Amino acid sequence: MSAFIVDAVRTPVGRRGGGLAGVHPADLGAHVLNALVERSGVDPAAVDDVIFGCVDALGPQAGNIARTSWLAAGLPEHVPGVTVDRQCGSSQQAVHFAAQAVLSGTADLVVAGGVQNMSAIPISAAMLAGREYGFDDPFRGSTGWQARYGDQEISQFRAAELIAAKWSLTRSEMESYALESHRRAAAAVDGGRFAREIAPLGDVRHDEGPRRDTSRERMEALATLTPGGVVTAALASQISDGAAALLIASSRAVDSHGLRPRARIHHLSVRADDPVYMLTGPIPATAVALERAGLTVDDIDLFEVNEAFVPVVLAWQRETGADLTRVNVNGGAVALGHPLGATGARLMTTLLHELEATGGRYGLQTMCEGGGTANVTIIERL
Repeated sequence: MSAFIVDAVRTPVGRRGGGLAGVHPADLGAHVLNALVERSGVDPAAVDDVIFGCVDALGPQAGNIARTSWLAAGLPEHVPGVTVDRQCGSSQQAVHFAAQAVLSGTADLVVAGGVQNMSAIPISAAMLAGREYGFDDPFRGSTGWQARYGDQEISQFRAAELIAAKWSLTRSEMESYALESHRRAAAAVDGGRFAREIAPLGDVRHDEGPRRDTSRERMEALATLTPGGVVTAALASQISDGAAALLIASSRAVDSHGLRPRARIHHLSVRADDPVYMLTGPIPATAVALERAGLTVDDIDLFEVNEAFVPVVLAWQRETGADLTRVNVNGGAVALGHPLGATGARLMTTLLHELEATGGRYGLQTMCEGGGTANVTIIERL
């Protein structure tokens, strides 16, 4: 059994308060769903399920946004939908669930993707919503959690600092990496490298995040996110809005519907690491994935490692030995943004198109996630 990627499409990534800020999340999702149907030529009535990732599923993102987006797109009512939350890896997990359904033989055509409007629903809104009911955060009050981890702060900002300290990452080298992310992203936009994967929405045709006027001097002038730390906003992913979707198909569906597969999902897995360090999961997850796939880092032509924070990628690189010239070659979330629930599918869409543009065979995607987990997907271009 095989699971194929037939097509993949995304919106441009809008910056906070930018061109997509006023678009209802269901309409963001509907936009990529309609684009996916149009580009792939698939009969939407034949789709078995729609799996979307979304974080902070409140207000317009609540009530199963996968289902709402499909209906908002005007697509057949009999097709179901489900929304998953593996934090930042939610839509990469959606791809995994879709592929697993196909590989198990219980489905033939599944749409996987994700959506997030962070301008409308702020990051961590779901965690903070519990305060109204007497819960300061998801952890305090759990006797089991406190017995294991105590009352220490659990946050991505602390985790980024812990990683920088453990791997002796200096602010200077992290700023050099961030500057290169912006340079690569701007060059990709200017060179039209994203043109095939983006479905423009209204007046927004390109990613809004890359800062062409940034510089080392500007980065050096920023205050750190925590007193005495080394991580600044320039070393973190941008708050963003966007959506992405992929069509995952079985061999049977490819043949019966006359579809043309563009890649095969060669491997998928997920692992976890220390939840206090939170963002180190991609390190053990990559090691396990490569071992199970019978590959080495040298066999991988392109890597997409989500730039939640720069220290995440640099620590991962030090442990894996991956060549940074093959990592996030068109920039990452520091420059392009990180619409939480959509980023996994956005990265997969970009990885597929870049493998096709460069003639590479294998691409590996991984990303850190709240709770210390990390998904890894290896795709093989066909």
